[in-house]
Formats: sequence, C-alpha cells, structure tokens
Amino acid sequence: MVVCLALVGLALVPAEATAKTYKIATGVPDGVGGMKRLRQAITEIARVTEGRVKFKLYPGGVQGDDFTVVRKMRIGQLHGGVMQVNPLIRFYTDLQIYNMPLQFQSYAEVDAVRKKMDEGIRVGLKEGGLHVFPLIETGFAYLLSKKPVANPKDMINMKVWIPKGDPLGERLVKMFDVSPVPLGISDVLAGLQTGLLDALAIPPSAALALQLHNHVEYVMDLPLIYIYTVMVIDQKIYTGFSEADKVIVSRILDDALRDIDGDSRKDNLKSYQALLDQGIKSVSPSADDLGEWDIIAEAAVGSMLNAGEVSATILEEFEQNLMNARTGQAP
Repeated sequence: MVVCLALVGLALVPAEATAKTYKIATGVPDGVGGMKRLRQAITEIARVTEGRVKFKLYPGGVQGDDFTVVRKMRIGQLHGGVMQVNPLIRFYTDLQIYNMPLQFQSYAEVDAVRKKMDEGIRVGLKEGGLHVFPLIETGFAYLLSKKPVANPKDMINMKVWIPKGDPLGERLVKMFDVSPVPLGISDVLAGLQTGLLDALAIPPSAALALQLHNHVEYVMDLPLIYIYTVMVIDQKIYTGFSEADKVIVSRILDDALRDIDGDSRKDNLKSYQALLDQGIKSVSPSADDLGEWDIIAEAAVGSMLNAGEVSATILEEFEQNLMNARTGQAP
C-alpha cells in the first residue's frame, strides 16, 4: 500500500519539475571567452532553477560540424546548438540576409540594421520550430591571402577556402573565377601549409585563434561578409519549460549572449590590428577596385534572390534599413 501511494505521488509530480539535462553542441573551442561566459550562464541556470533546467555543452566540434549538429537535433540526439546560420536555412530561408557579400561598409551600419531586423530573424526561426536567443556577432570576414588582392581580377585562379557543406558559399566564390576548396575549419591550417589554399575570408579573431595568420602575407582592407552565430534549441523543449523557468532561462542566456555579442566586436577590432602588428600587409582597394567589387556584390545578391536564398520582401526591408543607416534617416 505504501509503495502504491509512493508511485501515485511520483505520478502527480508535474513534468516541468522533473530535472533533465539538455545537450548543446558547438564548434567553438572550449576555453575561449565566449564559451567561458556561456558556461557561467548555464551554471547559473541550473542553480536558479534548482536543477529543473540543466544544459550540457559539447564544444570544439566533438559532436561534428554544424550540419551534423542540426541532423542530430532532428533525431533527438542533441537538443540545441551554437552555430553559424547556413545549416539552419531549412528552418528559415531568410537567415542569410546579413551574409550577403559586400553589403555593410561599417559596424555602425551593422548595428543600425540589426536593431531593426534581429527580432524578425528570431521570429522566423521560431515559426520554423526553433527557439533562438539573441543573435551573436562573429564579425566581418576579411580576405587573407598569400598574394596581394585589391581587385576581383587579382583572385582569378586562386584556391579559396569555403566551409564544407556550404553550397551558397561555393556558388558565390565561383563568381570570382576562383577554385573553391571546401574544408572543415579544422583542416584549413593544413590547407594553407600544404598549398591546397591560397586565400580565405575569415574574421581576424578566428584567424589568430587558429594560427592561420602565420601562413598568409596580406589582408585586404575591405569587409567582405558579415557573419553571425545563433544559439538555438528545439521550440518544443522551450515550450515545455514552466513559465517561471522560461523567464529564468531567457533572462540569463539573453544577458550572456549579448555580452558575447559585444565582446566579439572588441576582439575582432583588436585582432585586426594584431594582424598588422605581426607583419601582415594591408591592401587597400582603389576607387576603381571598389567599383569592381560592387559589380560582383550586385550580381551575388541577384543570384541569391533568383535561387530563393533570400526573399524579395526581406531584401527590400534590408536595403531600406541600410539606406536609412547611411543617410541618417529615421525609419
């Protein structure tokens, strides 16, 4: 009888009160500043929720690349990830709106556009079945190369790295008449060392962290692409949290990811200068060169639009917000 009553008592415990550990994977190496801040946040979540919500991080790509993480999320082996957006376009196509090449000229423009459009991206992912926390800046990718590049023609026949499993990147890179070389990020250093690669576009902080700067000589002083990262979990998991736990999880993770977002900007600005301090030569495109890059950028955006990789609606919104940022107009 006592056993039966005990079993009844267990059955009456709400599901939301049952402790569960949610597995979150990322390719970001453990020990870097962002991961330290994220670990602090998940430790605090476990403490404040009294163990009802626990996250376990799998950093450094131990669960595979971002595409593999998404696949494992779909079959329930993982519950979420911290990743760049390419593997998530099946959930919301317009995720790549910020990734269009050569659109932003400064971080001030980035800030103005993101202020208007970040929330729409989060809503789009939610409608696709993912809960996303505040977006995290990875930064501007600059072209690092073994030979000087100022004009698109300087890249002809170069062997250029693109992330493995990135068909959009491969198609766009081919517009420069170069040979795209798809590799996982962990193989890029060897690619530069062996001559498999001549150039790559990457944020300065990542170039330093991966020691890639030791195998290139030049950086083109033109932000090619703006890259951002998201932390997502299955929307069903988030919905299953109690209302109180939703508030706790969102408050703590939102604060942490906004800190990481801001710190990433600072790290990249310092890292760009560090590249120059370590002997990497800066190449500044002329006005005529910039005109050539603009032609490529326009063609790339048109290609993305025609391929359905961005919608006409969000492209129009983006261009209007960007124009407002440049002219100082209120929305």
